[in-house]
Amino acid sequence: MDMDDFSPARPPDPLVLATRQDLDPLSVAELHERIAVLEAEIARTRGKLEGAVNHRASADALFRR
Repeated sequence: MDMDDFSPARPPDPLVLATRQDLDPLSVAELHERIAVLEAEIARTRGKLEGAVNHRASADALFRR
């Protein structure tokens, strides 16, 4: 038996689920709300990315001395 048989299955990735959601039943207002939520998540992700890049650059500068 494989050890993976005893591990709980990974839950599905919410991002993948969001990209597969059927948009046909959504109203115009719901589509606007969805866009706003996705844009907010993009901004949050970009902020995290910028912080990670800055942190890396600071660490690189520190250890180059």
